[in-house]
Amino acid sequence: MTFPVFETQTFVGSARAKRTIDVALSASMLVALLPLLCLIAAAIRSTSQGPALYRQWREGLDGLPFEMLKFRTLHQGLETGDFRQVWPGDPQITAVGHVLRRSRLDELPQLWNVLRGEMSLVGPRPHAMQHGAHCAALLPGYGLRHGAKPGITGLAQVSGLIGPMATRDDLQRRLDKDLAYIRDWSLRLDLSILLRTPALWFGRIHRNPGA
Repeated sequence: MTFPVFETQTFVGSARAKRTIDVALSASMLVALLPLLCLIAAAIRSTSQGPALYRQWREGLDGLPFEMLKFRTLHQGLETGDFRQVWPGDPQITAVGHVLRRSRLDELPQLWNVLRGEMSLVGPRPHAMQHGAHCAALLPGYGLRHGAKPGITGLAQVSGLIGPMATRDDLQRRLDKDLAYIRDWSLRLDLSILLRTPALWFGRIHRNPGA
């Protein structure tokens, strides 16, 4: 499976527009959400030991690693930067962490990754390095998903493919959505995904491996 080389003036212009939108929206959201970010950080620090944020190496554009930010949702010492599957109801998730994971608010610090240019608002979700190696061994064509910057939200996520994937078929369905996003990318598609994302963050999109 291959994708065409996007070297047309129209594509380059759209790619620049995408980056402009990423910078403008992520900066605006960081400013607007600063009180909420501080409140979440204070809630994490006051209810469990450890920092409010944790950093984990994830696969970025072209498969290159970058340090992704999230609000800490596990008890201290468990979010070490190594890959681990965390399932709903996992007792290692903190009380605040359950709320953050259900609402997806633990992802908000990634707006800083977007502003730094390591991520985009929309794109394939970045996998932990070990998880990526596992998927690459299972799924032919997996490396093609590195043809776009990873995103805070993506086509797979708004299609219900969120959370841990239990089987190879689940992983393949999510990969298919990621590759469809890269193949069909346009600013209109990004806008559509962004408009569908609030339903994901507020629980109106449920995990559905068959989507």
